[in-house]
Amino acid sequence: MTTMHEVDYKIYGDDMQYVEVELDPMEAAVAEAGGMMYMEDGIEMETIFGDGSQQSSGFLGSLMSAGKRLLTGESLFMTVFQNRGVGKKRVAFGAPYPGKIIPVHLVEIGGELIAQKDAFLCAAKGVSVGIAFNKKIGAGLFGGEGFIMERLQGDGWAFIHAGGTIYQRELGPGEVLRVDTGCIVAFQPNVQFDIQFVGKIKSALFGGEGLFFATLRGPGRIWLQSLPFSRMADRIIAAAPRAGGKGREEGSILGGLGRLIDGDNS
Repeated sequence: MTTMHEVDYKIYGDDMQYVEVELDPMEAAVAEAGGMMYMEDGIEMETIFGDGSQQSSGFLGSLMSAGKRLLTGESLFMTVFQNRGVGKKRVAFGAPYPGKIIPVHLVEIGGELIAQKDAFLCAAKGVSVGIAFNKKIGAGLFGGEGFIMERLQGDGWAFIHAGGTIYQRELGPGEVLRVDTGCIVAFQPNVQFDIQFVGKIKSALFGGEGLFFATLRGPGRIWLQSLPFSRMADRIIAAAPRAGGKGREEGSILGGLGRLIDGDNS
């Protein structure tokens, strides 16, 4: 049985946050490769093969653990940050884009959390980061982001990141909430997740919300984000000038006229 490391932490910032984890001697935290912001002298890094829990025995177990992570689009490797010095040491992990860092004490929610791909930021050593398949055929065919999700298991602290503003809600038994698929951050495993068709073809084609939405049915706790990274990326790409294009004077009354003169009717 793997011992969870009881780390202390503090979250800094508003829209571009980072979490600073305080480690006692020999305590450790795990994170995705490239997530570290800074670390104090005395903390040593080690790249490991697999999900970071070190619950798997032997090479075959590590290989299966790493293969599961590969299915979610994550790296085969994770990084362990262990305090090998004297006294408390700190290591910090930065958010990849504007949003909020959500601390979740897994033991308080039953020891398991289902999270969107790329939501995991870091955790106390001993937390397992695996995958969760949604067995509903609707989610499998049309869910996009929601088909293969991350499963965080353990009884320590885990930190997940979400874009924009966070909405946390406790769904009652049988209570249903319809959500844009990209806005789901995480939920407890007893929450039922499925994908449904919008229903009205005109709404689907011209409403701008897509053909499908997610349904979350309680009981259980859910976390939603107001700004999925995919939505932000789409807006940036749509607003970017074409290669070789001239300045658009977006802030002036000549903006539209300038685009017509340049031959840009989009």
